[in-house]
Amino acid sequence: METIRKYYKPIQPTVSKNDGEITYQEIHPKNEIQNFVYCFWQLKTKRKLSEDFNYCVVSDGCIDIFFDNKQPEESFVMGFCRKFTEFNIGKEFNYIGIRFLPTAFPILFGINAKKLSNHSQELKNINPEIYNWICSEIKPRTSFEDISKKLNKKFLEVIHNQNIELDQRFLNSLILIFQKKGFLDTEKDLDTGLSARQLRRIFDYYIGTTAKSFSNVIRFQYILNAKPSQQSLKNNKLYFDVGFFDQAHFIKNFKTFYGITPSEAFR
Repeated sequence: METIRKYYKPIQPTVSKNDGEITYQEIHPKNEIQNFVYCFWQLKTKRKLSEDFNYCVVSDGCIDIFFDNKQPEESFVMGFCRKFTEFNIGKEFNYIGIRFLPTAFPILFGINAKKLSNHSQELKNINPEIYNWICSEIKPRTSFEDISKKLNKKFLEVIHNQNIELDQRFLNSLILIFQKKGFLDTEKDLDTGLSARQLRRIFDYYIGTTAKSFSNVIRFQYILNAKPSQQSLKNNKLYFDVGFFDQAHFIKNFKTFYGITPSEAFR
């Protein structure tokens, strides 16, 4: 699990709309749980908005638990998504989330990631124990920093109660995908000792999708991590490095995962 953290840093866009009326921030967890939890996050209005806000979640290969701090019983799980997802979350909100690194959620809770993919589900139906803990321990007026401390403590307990095992052949497949920045032929290049059928089954269980779909998201996230400007994308053509044939191909792919074009995202 330490290897996944070393190679992969999932990015979600910060909120830049509404003249500072909405804030988004991340807190990294304690070292003891960083191999499983990438970050705790908060999406919050500073004041009531004049109209409903649509929040766009970009594809990042992760599974998230999230809840409204004002109503912790409104808790959900969002699985792997093949494309960006947009939520109408109203005029006033204070969402808190736990972003798990790829493979971490199925390892910790024994839940097939495929069952969570491409939609959100109520947490009480997925993991009643964590749901009940959130309802009882998270209070509406608790600060994000204090909630993060509680989450650190809780997930440290969860990790210590698990016997963590991960097939090394599968881990080697993930490492190859990360090292190649998602640009590889998953049918030919992932020769790590797993048959095509085994590879498909194990990726479905731990990631929630195929090796190819996961690689596409890693390739997209590589572009985000590079933090290109409009000008550098145009001049350096970073997208050629990860297998895009031309600019049109890149823009279409980027929009699938982000919801807007690169020029809009990096302006």
